[in-house]
Amino acid sequence: MIPRVRLPDGTEVPALGQGTWHMGETRDRAAAEAAALRAGIEAGMTLIDTAEMYGDGGAERVVGEAISGQRDRVFIVSKVYPHNASTAGVARAAAASLRRLRTDRIDLYLLHWRGAHPLAETVAAFETLRARGDIRFWGVSNFDVADFKELPEGAACATNQVLYNPERRGIEFDLLPFCRARAMPVMAYSPLGQAGRLLRSPALAAVAARHGATPAQVAIAWSLRDGSTICIPKAARPAHVAENAAAAALRLTAQDLAEIDAAHPPPSRKQPLGML
Repeated sequence: MIPRVRLPDGTEVPALGQGTWHMGETRDRAAAEAAALRAGIEAGMTLIDTAEMYGDGGAERVVGEAISGQRDRVFIVSKVYPHNASTAGVARAAAASLRRLRTDRIDLYLLHWRGAHPLAETVAAFETLRARGDIRFWGVSNFDVADFKELPEGAACATNQVLYNPERRGIEFDLLPFCRARAMPVMAYSPLGQAGRLLRSPALAAVAARHGATPAQVAIAWSLRDGSTICIPKAARPAHVAENAAAAALRLTAQDLAEIDAAHPPPSRKQPLGML
């Protein structure tokens, strides 16, 4: 069973979802990508993260195909470009995303990263979308503590989607505690690392061997270890989907976590926010 995480208002969402970065970039792979997402939905990974940026809207179209006939089973997350984060731009971008997703609502709509438009204007545009039912919740991505402090007072931010995995742990110094204190789950993107480096980690391999698991499953279990992080690995093949879903049942021991910490230590000082 896929564990659940609570948003600040108490709404529960799957802690293990599906990412779509690099999906929808070529038409010849779109059908297989949609099938993979449907397999993930069947496995309980019903939170699907996408963005208008991914495949220039192609990923949203893949998601729209995958959720056809089962919209109410899924929790859709999408993101708006910073250059579209004005009052009029948010409205246009959201309408375009809704068309590509073939739905009447986006469950969680994020500002992809900070841009030139004032945050107060973006938040007001998000609240307008929420008031008319186009989105249920809004949040941010790639925000550090200083960025949060510039949000309007009382802003109902539901999550912060950031780069987070055992080799990119900078958020643990101050950003993660900041979000935890506000009952705001962090959404971890690239939980399996980049270019395969993390999955070649001897520490993850040793832990995986003890559990009869794979290093990828260990990385996912590590992301889920505290019960308040949403992990969104991408999988475009059924076998990969099944591998990711099975990671939800993996429970890392104190020894496992200590070995991972020794190889990939948590930060001892403030670090620049990691981004991809």
